Amino acid sequence: MSWEQTLSPGAGWINPRLGTRFDEAGRFLPESGNTVVCQVIPGSPTEAALLRFRAALADLPHAHLLALTPADSWHMTVFEGVIDTRRDPRRWPEGLDTAMSINDVTAAMTARLDGFAPPPPFRMSVAAATPFGVTLRGLTDADETAARHWRDRLSDALRLRAPAHNDYAFHTTLAYVKRALPTAALPVWRATMAEWTARLQDEIPQMDLAPPAFCSFEDMCAFPPIRPLA
Repeated sequence: MSWEQTLSPGAGWINPRLGTRFDEAGRFLPESGNTVVCQVIPGSPTEAALLRFRAALADLPHAHLLALTPADSWHMTVFEGVIDTRRDPRRWPEGLDTAMSINDVTAAMTARLDGFAPPPPFRMSVAAATPFGVTLRGLTDADETAARHWRDRLSDALRLRAPAHNDYAFHTTLAYVKRALPTAALPVWRATMAEWTARLQDEIPQMDLAPPAFCSFEDMCAFPPIRPLA
């Protein structure tokens, strides 16, 4: 589903993370877990361009509907780990009790990465600007294949395969949108996303991303690394 379908005024959509991941004021709430991510490199041209785009998001009409993420948190998720608020057996590592503490399951998953042999590296580029940030794709078809190979290898090592494993869309989140947009706002938001898609594709021919690392998090504001994977 496109962002326009999600946020169209008639959809009546409310972000399901409202109240668990962030509140009405746009403050991020405790929601611990782990993940494998490539961090946006601080001070890079990518970070600078995304800062400009985030400022444009903040200037949109009805920008109060956004919960903007801090630049220190910006990353591309390579592989989704576990989240305290999603203790569904389909989203939990095989052989680990869904009642385990996040710290304990993170320790067990870290141990499962012993001896992990990293696949070849990959490069990413901007596919589109959206109200949620940017969607990403491999710089070439081979890069896209390599990034998805990482997902398969991590799934095997961690014994965790989410239902949408094959359909996962790579992205960097700059904002969470709380609810559907008013009718009058949609044309302005649509034009802004089209403009910034072209600008970011021009300004960021290749995303400046650190190599993948297994990380923990207490909320959506920081993703400190536990173990480098490449």
